[in-house]
Amino acid sequence: MSSEERLELLQGTLDLLVLQSLRRGPAHGHTIMQAIERRSGSVLHVEQGSLYPALHRLIKRGWITFEHGTSENNRRAKYYELTAKGLKQLAVETSNWEKLASAIARVLRPA
Repeated sequence: MSSEERLELLQGTLDLLVLQSLRRGPAHGHTIMQAIERRSGSVLHVEQGSLYPALHRLIKRGWITFEHGTSENNRRAKYYELTAKGLKQLAVETSNWEKLASAIARVLRPA
């Protein structure tokens, strides 16, 4: 899929996708980006310039934490992990997203 065909993420959606990606367990940034792209069927592409500010924002909110570790290619990496507070927020954000998507779908349906 070309970069022109990929969809831009709505503001706030990236936080939800990162939280969901970390639900499976700790991961470093590159793995999070790949998981989002893979699970979206390559429709969504997350740039580093968007991901890392989102990760810092989620850390500040107490929704994720991190530990230093070594990546698969023997490089130092931060491994991000969902907190209990983040898991609760994931449920809230998922519910909000589902309500929003449902409302948009109703508006888009022919009258």
